[in-house]
Amino acid sequence: MIISERIFKILKEKNMSQNAFAKQVGLASSTISDWKTKKTNPSADKIMDICRVLEVTPEQLLTGKGIDEDFVDVMGEDKVESRISQADMRIIQDIHGMKKEQRNRLMKYIEALKQIEALEKL
Repeated sequence: MIISERIFKILKEKNMSQNAFAKQVGLASSTISDWKTKKTNPSADKIMDICRVLEVTPEQLLTGKGIDEDFVDVMGEDKVESRISQADMRIIQDIHGMKKEQRNRLMKYIEALKQIEALEKL
């Protein structure tokens, strides 16, 4: 898979439009379209901006490690127990994008659900 294909895969997973992506990276929408139609890759000087917007590392974008796989390894290749699914990673990214108040409310909700579950087991 080439870099531009990875970019479009991530955009789809994030439900981000090409226009929104282009604006955040600082590129013309036509440039993004060219990557798709001509199967070309972005210029090297835009890689860091692209990684910032897509919330991936340059290694992930360039090699596909953690993107082309079904699971993301968050602790190191040799620790199988540290692998989390793409769905879990997306939840983490969504939480990371929340305001502190929203995260606190979510944590209270999670704790309440856990208490309810514990009571149901009695």
